Amino acid sequence: MARLAEDVWFRLPAPRTPAPVSGTSVPIRELLAAPFEVRLRGRAVRGWVWGKGPVVYLVHGWGGSLEQLVPLVAPLLDRGLRVVAFDGLSHGRSDAGVHGASSSDAVELGRSLDAVAARFGPARAVVAHSMGALSSLLAIRDGWLAAERLVLLAPPSGIPDLLAVLRAELGLGERTTRRLVDRVRLRTGYGPDELDLVTISGGLPAAGRPELLVVHDLLDREVPHEPSTRLVRSWPDGQLLSTAGLGHRRLLADAAVGGAVARFVDRLPVDASLHGEDRPQPLTPAAETEAANAVGHRRAGAA
Repeated sequence: MARLAEDVWFRLPAPRTPAPVSGTSVPIRELLAAPFEVRLRGRAVRGWVWGKGPVVYLVHGWGGSLEQLVPLVAPLLDRGLRVVAFDGLSHGRSDAGVHGASSSDAVELGRSLDAVAARFGPARAVVAHSMGALSSLLAIRDGWLAAERLVLLAPPSGIPDLLAVLRAELGLGERTTRRLVDRVRLRTGYGPDELDLVTISGGLPAAGRPELLVVHDLLDREVPHEPSTRLVRSWPDGQLLSTAGLGHRRLLADAAVGGAVARFVDRLPVDASLHGEDRPQPLTPAAETEAANAVGHRRAGAA
């Protein structure tokens, strides 16, 4: 049963159609980008690089691809930055990973990022979506990647909460769960309890800790907003930018979000128009619920 649970947990979802890039009928990568390829354990990690200047790495999430992050490229190029995006092993155009084309994990994605960073060097910033947030933190703490700034878009809390969901969905007992944890540790080199964003961030040295911006939608139905407030509270001078109504993936294609990310990466203040304050503050659970209800009332009135 533990082996079956492992297969279910690490099985990749079917690829999603990338969000369209507004304002052009030709994909921006074909206008400006150059392809690249690096090797990881004899397997090809493929991606695209745009522009010149300080490097910004774009990291997709679980079952995602670099295509989803293309809307973020133009605002970063406008700031004179070099943008590097890639498909992790078993994702997009890259080779299958160690466990085959339909299976991967956050650690393997982090190692893919580390291999790309070995090619292009230290980062002005890493911009990561969803599970890519966990992978990026691992690459910064345990790999070779050095980053001045870190932007996490709709990050999950980490693996412990996901394990609790899997246990409930599959009805796993204590013995099977222990065996599953052992299998996860053997597969990734980490126990599930070690793969928590707040835990990982606590292990970052103060001297090398990137400045943090978290962007998360209050109405995200896939990854709850509240853990992002906990992460920001735990991170010295961390900033939280909350949107409402963009969900988990439309966040990536939103022009205002792209502009705010580019400003933060360019060491400028985040545009207050998205959150109504000069410095974003973490929402309490009560305030989060109130904001979500307000959005729901406005939508009902518009209908």
